[in-house]
Amino acid sequence: MPEKPLLAVTMGDPCAVGPEIIVKALGNPQAVAGCTPLVVGDRTALERAVQVCGSRLEIAEITEPEEAHQVPDGTMALLPLSRLSEGDVQYGRPTLAAGDAVYRYICTAARLCLAGRVAAMATAPINKEAMNRAGHDYHGHTELLAELCGVDDYVMMLAGDLLRVSLVTIHEALRDVPGLISRERVLTTIRVTEDGVRRLTGKDRPRLAVLALNPHCGEGGMFGNEEQVAIVPAIEAARHEGIDAQGPLSADTLFYFAQQGAYDGVVAMYHDQGLIPLKMLHFDDGVNVTLGLPIIRTSVDHGTAYDLAGTGRASEKSLVAAIRMAVGMAAVAKDGSI
Repeated sequence: MPEKPLLAVTMGDPCAVGPEIIVKALGNPQAVAGCTPLVVGDRTALERAVQVCGSRLEIAEITEPEEAHQVPDGTMALLPLSRLSEGDVQYGRPTLAAGDAVYRYICTAARLCLAGRVAAMATAPINKEAMNRAGHDYHGHTELLAELCGVDDYVMMLAGDLLRVSLVTIHEALRDVPGLISRERVLTTIRVTEDGVRRLTGKDRPRLAVLALNPHCGEGGMFGNEEQVAIVPAIEAARHEGIDAQGPLSADTLFYFAQQGAYDGVVAMYHDQGLIPLKMLHFDDGVNVTLGLPIIRTSVDHGTAYDLAGTGRASEKSLVAAIRMAVGMAAVAKDGSI
């Protein structure tokens, strides 16, 4: 019987809910039925999470990813990349040591994916400020992974059963967004989104909705000209390439139709425009997937939830969904379709 694909699960901020949702997710046999999970993180934080969650899972430290295949049932394989003290992992209080460790978890998992030693990676939430204070200047997972993979054209998508939303701009101040909306950037996002949605759904020509930036699509320029200058030309160019892109469409009405299945994916101009409706529908089971990378990376769609850290109450549903999506994408990739 062939070995199951290895899946790297990065711990995220050890001071947050990441260790707990990992323990709860890996304790669900159905969640990991299609893979051999490998936790990339810290033993102190993982041991504490086992206690908090009342789990019976054991921990086995390994030095090489392939050793995870030999770990018995009821045991989590851990690749320990940090040895944090109890002071470094206080609940809800991110530290420089934890911020530096988070960076190493992500880099190691990505490099293992690039080397083909693991099939995919699923990530728990991080504290971007802590990582930056530790000397690693990135806006988040997506930007760091793009640099590690050497790609410029990448897209952040959040997906659930009803909605799939990608973003033209990601973690940017709202005042900066209009200046970042260019024909080239919108067109690239449409292209990468179409390719990613096609791989996720199996549809040869998925239907995409492209949102306007301004209310009522700018009302012919009364409320802004980004639609006329950038978004409409990008949509026209995409359609000329054979992409089924519709728009620009007003965000205040589009999501009503999108959640009914009228579109296979939605291209939003900025973070909250796309992710507020997505999380209204998929708060527990949404998945963050980075499109355009040469590796498979999925993630939870929520943050560090410091208020829940240490309670054992944080939901693992998004991580379970992220694991399942990563496994499914890896299976498609193995078949040569991705």
